[in-house]
Amino acid sequence: MTGQDRPPALGLLDVLVGEWTQQVTGHGDPTGTLTFEWALGNRCLLQRSTLPAPFPESLGVIEYDESQGEFRQHYFDSRGVTRLYGMRLVGSRWTLSRTEPDFSELSFAQRFVGTFSDDGRSVDGRWEQSHDGGATWEHDFALLLERRP
Repeated sequence: MTGQDRPPALGLLDVLVGEWTQQVTGHGDPTGTLTFEWALGNRCLLQRSTLPAPFPESLGVIEYDESQGEFRQHYFDSRGVTRLYGMRLVGSRWTLSRTEPDFSELSFAQRFVGTFSDDGRSVDGRWEQSHDGGATWEHDFALLLERRP
């Protein structure tokens, strides 16, 4: 595969590549690590998350669907949960959303909304959930990411 075969939109994900410290506010306020690295000829971005309990260890695979013009994150964790999130990176805003059943039942909808700092070294975000199909959202927990040197 040549570099010309790679969709240009994948370049938007470069802002994530590297190692981050993640600080959760809520659910015990744990601190952990989040890493992103390219795989499969720079066509997929791997995301690995480690946090102490009650959070599971997780792995994400982010891809770009050219036919739909959108990113997707395939999520797997140490509880055996598998989910599929729609993902967007627009300007300084990063969102993930899951509003339909996929590999796991959907007892509530989820979304992540994060904002990159001007220098790209931090993301101030929050996870939310909805119990009415996404009509209203409630705060679940805050997540601050800071890029490690």
